[in-house]
Amino acid sequence: MKILIVTETFLPSTDGIVTRLTACIRWLHRDGHEIQIIAPDLGVKEFDGAPVKGIPAFAFPFYRSKKFAFPNRRVKKYMMEFDPDVVHVVNPAVVGYSGVTYAKKLAIPMVASYHTNIPQYMAYYNLGKLDWIMWWFMKKMHNAADLNLCTSRTVLNELEEKGFERLHVWKRGVDTETFHPKQATAEMRCRLTNGQDHKILLIYVGRLAAEKEIEKIRDVLLISDQFCLAIVGDGPHRKELEIYFQDTHTVFTGFLHGNELASAFASADVFVFPSTTETLGLVIMEAMASGLPVVAAESGPTKEQVTDRKNGLLYDSKNPESFKQTILQLEDKNFRQQLAQQALLDVADLGWTAVAEQIRDLYKQVAEAKTVDSYQAMD
Repeated sequence: MKILIVTETFLPSTDGIVTRLTACIRWLHRDGHEIQIIAPDLGVKEFDGAPVKGIPAFAFPFYRSKKFAFPNRRVKKYMMEFDPDVVHVVNPAVVGYSGVTYAKKLAIPMVASYHTNIPQYMAYYNLGKLDWIMWWFMKKMHNAADLNLCTSRTVLNELEEKGFERLHVWKRGVDTETFHPKQATAEMRCRLTNGQDHKILLIYVGRLAAEKEIEKIRDVLLISDQFCLAIVGDGPHRKELEIYFQDTHTVFTGFLHGNELASAFASADVFVFPSTTETLGLVIMEAMASGLPVVAAESGPTKEQVTDRKNGLLYDSKNPESFKQTILQLEDKNFRQQLAQQALLDVADLGWTAVAEQIRDLYKQVAEAKTVDSYQAMD
């Protein structure tokens, strides 16, 4: 098959969407498929042999740390030149608008996938009153697709209630070879603890943005001297966080990648995930694969991965005391190790192969169904 991927985010950006896409692209190439990518132009021209067609990218005034590509007629040009069997529009919003519009006009079979709860994010940027416009727009985009993929059952149910159509859950996956307890090193632990490696090392990994609610972690550092914190990642909220966490045992590393990131996970003791706006939270599975218990805000997507007191702990995000009281339970080393062992077992079989096989089969189904419809229309 010839597969065209139109995405709002791609390399060198690092997030769960890019991780999922790159893992599937590698597998699809090995399976014999031809792939082309249309993405914001951030200097990457190819990935794993797939050409990356860049669209000029700009930053939004209220979110300057990330660049987006706006709707552009080049998308139609690239689409017509490549002549794909199927188009996959990832998180259609900005350049994805062009992907959806032109795939529809050119009658190319189309899959769309929903990864980011943009309407919910808007409240964190004083735009919450406009969320109904965003829901209307996103529903319009997704309902133009032949199939819509979601990364969790919870999100599928929410979108169904909002009137989104033709929904299907895209399986979870994680690189269990890269993310593994064996990646732990004394050097990384010393770096993340700032030399205080006897303390219980909490780690947060992800984008540093207001909607991630990272500030909640500070309370634990203030009431217990047994913990220290490593914040791995970068984003528009970093300066505010550095000020907020002053005079606590906190280390900011910026972005880490590949084996260095895997080492950071494995060298820590507990993974903390305060966000309630995620549609999945791939980092949860990366932490579990690294042998860490997870402390996460209770939400639909987190409950699909974390079972309270079995492989991690869930807390009530609406109760300010709940996070502190939950995490203090992990001062007990035996309890931490018990949760960690189960977390590792629970993701042991969640590699990327099943995820990529599923998307290949869905691409084929959509392409074949569209072909049958075309022949019937001709008759």
